Amino acid sequence: MIPIIGIVFSITLVLGIPVAVCLGMSAFFAILFTGDLSLRMIPERMLSSVNSFPLMAIPLFMIAGDLMDSTGILDKLIGFCQSLVGHIRGGLAQITILTEMILSGVSGTAVGDASALASTMIPAMKKEYGVDFAAGVVASAANIGPIIPPSAAMIVYAFMAGGSVSVAGLFLAGVIPGIMIGVGMMVICYVIAKKRNYPIEQRLSVRQVLVKTKEAFWVLTMPIVILGSMIGGICTATEAAGIAVAYAVVLGLFTRKLTFKMLAHALVNGTITSGVVFLLISLASSVTFLLTIEQLPSIIAKAMNSFTTSPMVFTWLVMGLLFIVGMLLESNAAYIMLVPILAPIAQSYGIDPLHFGFIFVLNLVIGHLTPPVGVVLFVTGGIAGLSLERMTRAILPFLALQIVVLIICVLFPDSYMFVPRLFGY
Repeated sequence: MIPIIGIVFSITLVLGIPVAVCLGMSAFFAILFTGDLSLRMIPERMLSSVNSFPLMAIPLFMIAGDLMDSTGILDKLIGFCQSLVGHIRGGLAQITILTEMILSGVSGTAVGDASALASTMIPAMKKEYGVDFAAGVVASAANIGPIIPPSAAMIVYAFMAGGSVSVAGLFLAGVIPGIMIGVGMMVICYVIAKKRNYPIEQRLSVRQVLVKTKEAFWVLTMPIVILGSMIGGICTATEAAGIAVAYAVVLGLFTRKLTFKMLAHALVNGTITSGVVFLLISLASSVTFLLTIEQLPSIIAKAMNSFTTSPMVFTWLVMGLLFIVGMLLESNAAYIMLVPILAPIAQSYGIDPLHFGFIFVLNLVIGHLTPPVGVVLFVTGGIAGLSLERMTRAILPFLALQIVVLIICVLFPDSYMFVPRLFGY
């Protein structure tokens, strides 16, 4: 059965068929040719896999992020960040990065953040710094979205890991690495801006800073409410996502910028985007079930143990595999296909499930910036009007930074794991 799944999946993928359909066809032909199971298993597994309360958090966080952009809430956030870092060399780039670090506390997706930031910040930065640098900063900053909590990617990982890790624990694990990437990007932008002699914006007065802070106050409290409610045990990630949507709607109504058309647009976008994820999960669940009954995880675990008994060597092998996979596959497909196989093996090596889960997510998030299937590169490049080659050159220093942060997290887990441990995870 395993060879049939591998052959069908490879052929259909090479033919350019969507990954979700490739997975469904693999399960269909494996059952059809072996005759060990009924084809009825496929729809049953599809329904049971997506009939999950935690997965509802994904569309809700997407809708909340969309509402922040469409109702002008993002503009207030940009104004606040401008008052803090706009006077630093390369001020518009610094504003973009800080804005994304705060926006990450609401949306949890790289693609959505890339779209919002690109349409808002690239036109302004293009005039001062050139389109290549502007697009590179936006794309790289948007990649912080799934790292700083909340994160749709972490929700998918926790679900596919079968409850071996907590969503809230993964969220907390992303705090320090997300800040490291954000601060590191700001330093890189400062060095580049100074080298290229980019202009310096005028520093705002203390009074102006206070005014901008007051205008953005309710926006700034949004991530605190979302994360605080989860960390405090008041609600689950899904309920916190619902709070985020309600919060965004109330803010939009209060500022009188939210219209029924905007709300409908956000709901449709969230449904379409999350629908793609759910289709992947539902069709992949059949393949995962077949591989499990064929004991593929045990086979791989035995093969790995015969190759190495070192947890660190196993971790680096997985990181190398994920880096290649991130270049070739959409990240959600990678989570769905690989987490059920690799997570149990990591546990058999005695690796902390939370540590393994986070570096797994971080590795695939970096894949958003690696060609040829770097989805954030395509989104940002499409808005900026840049080719994939130019986008790749533009993000290289920021990509190197994110790889360095990944290496630090792998080698020194205590550098970031102390945060979830403080809260008992």
